[in-house]
This record gives sequence, C-alpha cells and structure tokens, in this order.
Amino acid sequence: MMNALDQLKQYTVVVADTGDINSIKQYQPRDATTNPSLMLKAAQMPQYDALFQDAVDYGKRVAADTDELEVSLALDKLYVNFGKEILKIIPGRVSTEVDASLSFDVEGTIRKAISLISLYREEGIDRDRVLIKVAATWEGIQAINELERECIHTNSTLLFSYIQAVGVAQANGTLISPFVGRIMDWYKKNTGKDYSGNNDPGVISVKRIYNFLKKYDYKTEVMGASFRNCGEILELAGCDLLTISPELLRELQHMELNVHCVLSAKSAQAECKDEDETVDEKLFRWAMNEDAMATEKLAEGIRNFNKDARTLEKLIGKKMFG
Repeated sequence: MMNALDQLKQYTVVVADTGDINSIKQYQPRDATTNPSLMLKAAQMPQYDALFQDAVDYGKRVAADTDELEVSLALDKLYVNFGKEILKIIPGRVSTEVDASLSFDVEGTIRKAISLISLYREEGIDRDRVLIKVAATWEGIQAINELERECIHTNSTLLFSYIQAVGVAQANGTLISPFVGRIMDWYKKNTGKDYSGNNDPGVISVKRIYNFLKKYDYKTEVMGASFRNCGEILELAGCDLLTISPELLRELQHMELNVHCVLSAKSAQAECKDEDETVDEKLFRWAMNEDAMATEKLAEGIRNFNKDARTLEKLIGKKMFG
C-alpha cells in the first residue's frame, strides 16, 4: 500500500509550508509557501547564512541614504533569495508575502508586490512562478484586483471566513489560503470543546468555500492551510492544493491507511447551498463585524506577521550597522 502522503498527491497538489529548503527537498512538493514567521525561523539557521549575507550586501549596495530603506530593501531581497533557492528544487510556484504593515494600504501593497516581482525578474525568474501573498482585508482584495489585471498572480492569506474568500474570488485572485487550524484553535478556546474530522470548524469552513467556488465556476484555486493534525488534511483530500508543514508531511509519509477523495467539483454542485452574491465593501465589512472569530484571527495574524518581519529587520540591521 502507498503511504498516505503519496495517496493524497493523487487527489490534491501538495505544497510545502516552510522556508527550510532542505525540508522541501525531502518531500518533493509541487509548490511552496513562505511567510515572515517561516522566514524568521529559516533565516536563523546557519546553513542559510549566505542567503542572509547576500541580502544585507544588496541593501547596502542598492539603497539610498536612509538606514530604514536599506533594511527594507534587504528584507525584500532575503525573501526573494529564499524563493529563488526554493524554485530550483520545485517544479511549480513559490509564494512570497507582502509586508503585513501594508495590510490596509492598497497602493503600498501594489508597489511592494511590483517590487518583489522586479527582484525575482533580476534573478531570471518569471512572474508566473511567483505568487504574491496578500492579507485578505478589504484593502488587500482591492490590491489583488489591480495586481491580477497586471498579470501579477496572488495568494490571499490570513483568510478565515467565507466572505473573505468570495471577495477574493470576485477580484479574480489566483489562489486563496483559508486557514484551518487557526479557526479550530479559536473555537476550541472559546467553547472548551475538542473538534476532529468533519466536525472541525476549520474543515467545515474550507469545504463551504471550495464548494461555492466550484459550483459557480470561479477560477480562484483553494489551498487549505494552517493544519494542526493529519485528520484535518485528510478531510480535505481533493481540495485544489493543501499547504502542509514538514512535521505533518512526515506523519503522512509514515501513515498506512486508505485516503479517499472528499472534495470534487462534481460533488460541489449538490453540496453548495450558498447563492452567488456580489460582495461590496458594506457587505464585506458587516460580515466581518458579525464574525468574531474571523475578525480576531485576522487582526492577530497581521500583528504576528508584522512582529516577525520587524524582528527580521532588526537582524538585518544588526548585520548592516553592528
């Protein structure tokens, strides 16, 4: 019998949720995703010192006079350096995140995305191999709409609710990454209950989103993210993509059980009970206001990503200026 990971790959594109290049080599995913938290962890591994130093040297060489700009350029270059190395060992795409501090800044997000794509182009990497990760705020969705028109492909992150997903799909986002484990964390904390399998609120959320997008033929791909256990992953077999940490990839690789396809475009026609309604700003903001979980987890995610990005900047600044 094939192990659970190999069976899962028959139904779903498996993506590595890590910045650790050695882990990506080990599990041979098609795509890989990164974020500031993963980059902070990877950047402190000694085997990646050369990528870190190259980013520092780039910031010194290219920046104008202000120290802040030098550090910001070096941080972007660090993300691209990791992305470039990852793309050497995967056949698909890498996701690189726009700074979380721009989550409510449409024009700032667009400028940062264009800058990241330009850095990739300097390395000879085509934009079709890069997804720019943007937080699924209302402002992020407006930026996604503009970026997709410019053929800059996006991955919408920090996505916890149905309304966020529909908004991104209607903005023609390439990919959404609805979070599973963080949703479950919130419900577990606030209800005191344990959840598993198809009763997991994170799993239920992704199934609803997937079924809606397939029923109404939106082009946006669904990539379940932020898993806490293998049960959540297996309940979403058949989802377009699933981004999985090295620890859970290892568990799946050592599991011997039959993996069944749970989600499909065909079954979505019967499973989806939602109407296709245009999401405008009023509807989006009201729906988010009424969803305490999504509002709290989105804000928390932005804060934490911003904190880790600022920590990375401090590490870079220390290297630059002592």
